[in-house]
Amino acid sequence: MAGSAAIGLAVAVGAVAAAGPWDAGQRTAERSAAAARDRARQPAYSISITTLPPGAVPPSLPNTTQSPAPTAAPVLLPVPEGTAAPAAKADPLAARLDPLMAAPALGPVTTGAVIDVASGQLLYGHRADVTSTPASTTKLATAVAALGTLGPDARLTTTVVSTGANRIVLVGGGDPTLELTGLADDTAAALKARGQRSVALGYDTSYFAGPSLHPIGHNENLSPVTALMVDEGRLDKSTEGPAQRAFDPASAAAESFAELLRARGITVAGTPGPARGAGGSRLAVHQSAPLSELVERMLTYSDNDLAEALARQTARAAGLPAGFSGGAQAIAGALRKYGVPLGKAVFADGSGLDHVDALAPVTLARLLALIADPRHPELAPILTGLPIAGFTGTLATRFRGTPGAGVVRAKTGTLTGTNTEAGLTVSPTGRLLAFAFMTQGAPAPNPAQSALDALTSALSTPSR
Repeated sequence: MAGSAAIGLAVAVGAVAAAGPWDAGQRTAERSAAAARDRARQPAYSISITTLPPGAVPPSLPNTTQSPAPTAAPVLLPVPEGTAAPAAKADPLAARLDPLMAAPALGPVTTGAVIDVASGQLLYGHRADVTSTPASTTKLATAVAALGTLGPDARLTTTVVSTGANRIVLVGGGDPTLELTGLADDTAAALKARGQRSVALGYDTSYFAGPSLHPIGHNENLSPVTALMVDEGRLDKSTEGPAQRAFDPASAAAESFAELLRARGITVAGTPGPARGAGGSRLAVHQSAPLSELVERMLTYSDNDLAEALARQTARAAGLPAGFSGGAQAIAGALRKYGVPLGKAVFADGSGLDHVDALAPVTLARLLALIADPRHPELAPILTGLPIAGFTGTLATRFRGTPGAGVVRAKTGTLTGTNTEAGLTVSPTGRLLAFAFMTQGAPAPNPAQSALDALTSALSTPSR
């Protein structure tokens, strides 16, 4: 677009832990039937592609620059202010990408879309409007819905209330990252100030609704989704990736809280049980990190527990039941308000663990173009949370030795037989690109991931 500012993305390469976490959502059951279903899908509809009107100034990205590591060359540097966007010209993307889309490692079902963020033009489409299982790229939709509905400064609140003589209730506020030490300190101090040294303890999980168990069942990749849990219900000291989980995270949290109170000189009689805290007087409160930080963590480490919690928080804010179904409705509703074309999209959860979820690559690419729009600064934490190829999060050990290393920011998704990759990159001519590549029926995950990385890297490779 002549006379408009070119778009660039500034990212930083920092020190990264040696091993990235397990890519969220991989499981080994019920995949052959699901892959067969996706293989049979045919495009039965289209999604309109919206472009900016002639003369309109395209958006530029929020500044996400950080200090680069000394050993890493600057990547995705912003184009200087006032530099004209490169004139559109025939770029043989199809000739470059089609052979890569046909790689046997990707399996029999492949779809893809590449959009020029500045112009809104669909540069490449390979069955771009056909839906298939998105796996953890669903978290992009969850992030947009949560930030757009709740705002980046929102915090998740856990309270302790007094509901009668010598009875207190720990009231869950839907914070899966809850840590109880400070809350126990404040509660014990408040009780002592009242002259209370002995209490009965109950716990309240009514902030969320519906079933707590995801359709995948008890699983090391997701705790039962409840409004009260400590450290995502993990039974080890891990902070991301798979881990053994408590079967009843709320009860386990209340038991831990009781032990902490006892260690602070408060006698807790009996075993904590379910209770209601409504109408109680507040003794102590704990607030989570701001939603902006929770979203960054969810995306960088593909955190399923945070994704499901944020979907429920979004449902509550939208006046819907805070369960799997309500969360799914809230996500779809929030995206429609933003004008994201959903086509035949299906949302069944917030994490992408459910194979019923369905998105088209053009929907994911449009979603990423929205995220890159500076007119929506509330969505900026998604940019900073997207893993950097070869350096951070779920991409820390991928893209090594490829043109995409340090250039691509992307969310990946992996279920058995399902592999997806969606994000942002910059072309050799300085154009900011939003992309999504999706596959079904891949014979093995590692070769499929490498083939997806090759596709994505090709967007940043100069034409020969």
